[in-house]
Amino acid sequence: MTMKVEVRHNDVEQALRRLKKIMNREGLFREMRQRKHYEKPFERRARVKREAVRRARKAEWKRQANM
Repeated sequence: MTMKVEVRHNDVEQALRRLKKIMNREGLFREMRQRKHYEKPFERRARVKREAVRRARKAEWKRQANM
């Protein structure tokens, strides 16, 4: 996967902000944090389950809010 950010008018700070936004949206920062240390298989299963429960609760909460 390659990402390109065009630097316009020599504004490197703006290009860097744009790159960080893209990386955050793609989930790269999160993945880098997870890969920093080895995660045992039982820890991974627990994390995946926790995330699934969180997504389900969030979806339910949004459904309740729209009614």
